[in-house]
Amino acid sequence: MSIKKKLFGILADGREVYSYTLRNKNGMKVKIMSYGGTILEIRTADRNGCFTDVIGGYDSLASYVGGDGYQGALIGRVGNRICDGRFSLDGKDYTLAVNNGKNHLHGGLEGFDSKIWEAREIDGDEPELMLSYTSPDGEEGYPGTLTVKVTYKLTEDNGLSINYKATTDKKTVINLTNHSYFNLSGCADGNVLDHELFLDADSYLPTDDTLIPTGELKSVEGTPFDFRKPKTIGRDIFCDDTALKYAGGYDHCLNFRGGETGKIEKRAELYDPKSGRVMSVYTDQPCVQFYTANFLNNEKYPMKCGFRQTPKSFVCLETQHMPDSINHPNFTSCVLDAREVYDYTTIYKFSVR
Repeated sequence: MSIKKKLFGILADGREVYSYTLRNKNGMKVKIMSYGGTILEIRTADRNGCFTDVIGGYDSLASYVGGDGYQGALIGRVGNRICDGRFSLDGKDYTLAVNNGKNHLHGGLEGFDSKIWEAREIDGDEPELMLSYTSPDGEEGYPGTLTVKVTYKLTEDNGLSINYKATTDKKTVINLTNHSYFNLSGCADGNVLDHELFLDADSYLPTDDTLIPTGELKSVEGTPFDFRKPKTIGRDIFCDDTALKYAGGYDHCLNFRGGETGKIEKRAELYDPKSGRVMSVYTDQPCVQFYTANFLNNEKYPMKCGFRQTPKSFVCLETQHMPDSINHPNFTSCVLDAREVYDYTTIYKFSVR
């Protein structure tokens, strides 16, 4: 068997949460739990063949429930922020839960990250875990009953594929992603400022001081957001730039060259010169939220192995559509009609250099 199921913990209301460990022939291992569809571990080899967990997270279910940061979780219905938690669709106004200052963030007070997902195991050389959740009409203020299936697959060439599918019985908004925190040196190793990053993105979204996009699509040319040629994350992160100061680092949507092409293409690459690990990101999503864990500072919830939460100790590359797009007609569309199928894939592929 290349999938192992194990009880991970029990919630306060008595519901059981299980973890599912997927392994491939190369020794790579990915562990996912049913609570939040959360990725608990990704163990992959460095240039010397040493396997290490390369994502952030906690040691216990209680910390995932009580802690913050959306560590490794599935995010929905709408990832990222919606201004004032309000939008209009077909002439009707909707009000969502507000949980990030005056704004709606990552699905609201009880988003997909806090749901128990129904799991189905598919064994084989490329093991899969299919997770299902039905979000009822009105949940967190969203219209329509949304049926979601997310399939994690560990491939023979060391890729973790995440396929998102969803249908609705009424027109709604949707923007699914995964919120894993990566440090390719290891989950308890310093910061990621020396990681080298490539992003196939020619524009980004400036924001206001609440991190809501202003509506402008700005070229990355001549800005700290230009990663079209690989550079270290730390090279420009502390420069005198208003957008970086608002966020305390990178926490911005970068828009891939050519937009939504309909093809799964290599759009990003993260390289750690210390370990030699490389993470290539393939996706058919049009954008990525590039986040350097600027708000990771909750001393109440230490991370794995007691590692203290520290800003810039991880990097998130959350493939998605543009944040607050429902309130900006010039942005990518996040509207899903009852006749449509939401279907996107992102692959995090690991190798060494």
